[in-house]
Amino acid sequence: MNEVLSKYLPEHSVQSCFELIKANSVHLKIVNERQTRHGDYRKGLSGKHEITVNANLLKYRFLITLVHEISHLVAFEKFGRNIKPHGVEWKMTFQRLMVPFIRPEIFPHSVLPLVANHFRNPTASSDTDAKLAFALKQFDERKADIHFIHEVPSGSLFRIKNGRVFQKKGLRTKRYECVEVQTGRLFLFNANAEVEIIPG
Repeated sequence: MNEVLSKYLPEHSVQSCFELIKANSVHLKIVNERQTRHGDYRKGLSGKHEITVNANLLKYRFLITLVHEISHLVAFEKFGRNIKPHGVEWKMTFQRLMVPFIRPEIFPHSVLPLVANHFRNPTASSDTDAKLAFALKQFDERKADIHFIHEVPSGSLFRIKNGRVFQKKGLRTKRYECVEVQTGRLFLFNANAEVEIIPG
């Protein structure tokens, strides 16, 4: 198990993650990328705790996602099944389980303070923390033609994963206003949304 985990996790987090998995009787499946989620927890019909995590995740995000899902399991077992999935009990559990991993041996120096700050009040998805998401993505082996929306020049056209084409307009508070070329409809994008710039 440790050998498998070491392919996906930061080196100094492998043993602690293995112990968390064992202590909570987790059946872990590493699965192909899903667009809508990084990971998932459910209690199977047999009573087994099943956690899935996307195989394509950057190792730091894989770690956060794995602990996020184990926190659901631990919070449900401790506080009962009627709690909100990302309510107070889950947040407290996630903070407690994550603290041992917030160390310079595990996270790069440029990311560590942002991780520590995020876990003062963790959200349902670390992707909504734009600063942390952007810092983590610096370690992704990105394709040369993929950019973050904040890198796209104003007025330029860009394409998203499903092929739809937009023109970037202005910044509204924290998100970017973009017009879909085909429909003329206005959409808001997070600064760290990944897009393909259309030349010219």
